[in-house]
Amino acid sequence: MVGLTPGDPVPVDLLIRRAWIVTMDAERRIYRDGALAVIGDRIHAVGPSAEIEAAVSPREVIDGSRFVLTPGFVNCHVHTTGEPLTRGAVPDDADWETNVMGWLIPIDMAQTPEEERLSARFAALEMLRTGTTCFVEAGTILDLHAVHDGLAETGIRGRIGQWAQDRAFDPAENQAALTARAIDTLQREVERYSCAGDPLLAAWPALVGHSTATDDLWRAATSLARDHGAGVTAHMSPDPQDPDFYLAATGKRPIAHLADIEALGDHLSLTHAIFLDAEEVGLLAGTGTHVTHCPMTAMKGAYGASHSGLFPEMAAAGVPIQLGTDGNNNGNAADMMRAMYVTAGLFKDARRDSSLFSAYDVLEFATVNGAAGAQMSHLIGSLEPGKKADFVAHDRQRPEWTPLLNVVNQLVWSADGRGVHSVWVDGRRLVDNYRATTIDEEQILAEVEAAAPALLARAGKTVPCRWPVL
Repeated sequence: MVGLTPGDPVPVDLLIRRAWIVTMDAERRIYRDGALAVIGDRIHAVGPSAEIEAAVSPREVIDGSRFVLTPGFVNCHVHTTGEPLTRGAVPDDADWETNVMGWLIPIDMAQTPEEERLSARFAALEMLRTGTTCFVEAGTILDLHAVHDGLAETGIRGRIGQWAQDRAFDPAENQAALTARAIDTLQREVERYSCAGDPLLAAWPALVGHSTATDDLWRAATSLARDHGAGVTAHMSPDPQDPDFYLAATGKRPIAHLADIEALGDHLSLTHAIFLDAEEVGLLAGTGTHVTHCPMTAMKGAYGASHSGLFPEMAAAGVPIQLGTDGNNNGNAADMMRAMYVTAGLFKDARRDSSLFSAYDVLEFATVNGAAGAQMSHLIGSLEPGKKADFVAHDRQRPEWTPLLNVVNQLVWSADGRGVHSVWVDGRRLVDNYRATTIDEEQILAEVEAAAPALLARAGKTVPCRWPVL
């Protein structure tokens, strides 16, 4: 029994009893007949049902015999703007440069603030409905205020930021002015949407990454993160173009150069990190830098993760790996359970080694590691007394959950986000019996359906199909 003291029953707001509970606490305890008690926005107690029931006086009781409770998943790299409104538009045979430069950037830049707000709310709906309670935004494209306000209505937890870059690729551009403007944007954002007090939504320095940031911008982002208790997120090395650029420009590979300018550390999350060498893996491990693996994007985009990625070596060296779903024209789904499934299988097959990335490993990537990467280990990632009441009820009354013999195997290898019955964030039930409680689902689906053609038209794009659409 965890989180209780002897004495009279303690009044609690919610008691869920008789559930399977996967706590992800330090001992990784799993209760077959467990109970979870909530007071306000915090977990009060977790443990065997009989003991918890005897020690609390609940205002609301839920019979959890239908459920498996897990911590909410933490999606450490997701594009909430641009792509949610155009899911599936990009052909699945486009190479990396065609995908990004030919499709995604034109679509991103054609958005209106109203569309970014709609897109963010729609992304939140998909994440919540599939068990994600906290996310790290890959970078709002144009209007962070509209995105923040839209997300705030949904109740989801997240870390957001407007994409920043400053490298002058055109000699006519004023490099000093670009850098000053980018730093000013980052500073205003982290001050306006501060992490102080652990709000549901706060801003981080969100760098585009790759080869788009000068050393001055990297240093400024690092300093802002450390001063404000935030993190830094950036793309790096999904393609050999990034190492090639850094070797030509600095004489070193990207991670080695970031180490030289003291940008590495446990505040930093680098997304993709596929084309690394052994020295770079050692630098990441030695500094505690987080790596966000986006397995569905790597597969669809033919990035080469299974061929060239050193993810097993990173894990063995102690690099903290977390998971992301990326964009709706890359991974194409914001379901973290699908990302867990792919991660668990990708390297087993590529290396012909079934010991790599067990179901237990990838569940850690999606929960406790994700919480650490989001700089919120003290709040989320496990079901423990004192932590935020962010948790998911998976529906056992489904074929993929029957019979229930090994709950972690079932979660990763059999189930997916379609079996998420209910979701709580900050003690508030945001999904109830497969329906969002803070978002009008019919209305938002209709709005997205209407917005997509107009956005694609402004971007000058038509959706190709090899077969006749009549």
